[in-house]
Amino acid sequence: RHRPPTRPPAVDPTRTPSTTNKQSLYFIEIKFRSPTMFRNQYDTDVTVWSPEGRLLQVEYAMESVKQGSACIALRSSTHAVIGALKRSVSELSSHQQKILDIDDHIGIGIAGLTADARTLAKWMRNECLNYKYVYGTALPTGRLMTDLADRHQRTTQTYVRRPYGVGLLVAS
Repeated sequence: RHRPPTRPPAVDPTRTPSTTNKQSLYFIEIKFRSPTMFRNQYDTDVTVWSPEGRLLQVEYAMESVKQGSACIALRSSTHAVIGALKRSVSELSSHQQKILDIDDHIGIGIAGLTADARTLAKWMRNECLNYKYVYGTALPTGRLMTDLADRHQRTTQTYVRRPYGVGLLVAS
């Protein structure tokens, strides 16, 4: 004969532990914290918005630029000069290079994460070489900066990458 499925007995939340059908049931009290305690919940990915409407990964990248060393540049009609403050984290570490050559007519000073700056400098050098190989002339600085801005914006739109945490001072 067919029996209908039986429901488990109703559980009284005041009884802990209880023995029902030779199984022990335990109730765990869960305390909810304020939303500020869960900041890490929204900073795992660049495409996740916090409840306040912020992209925390982008804010972290901007903060790394603020904490970077100072750069300054001067330009005349014929020359450009870049200066950067070299800071070492400790006495045992060496100074990091803060001024990089990109092409014969472009140089950059960096503030922020040096690894991101080296990645972008390598990409910029490659773009300059490709343009020179194809067109036989130097890449216009404005075009390189437009392509760099597009590349930087793409990192904030895909979940695979994080935003670059570097500020570039470009002299041409």
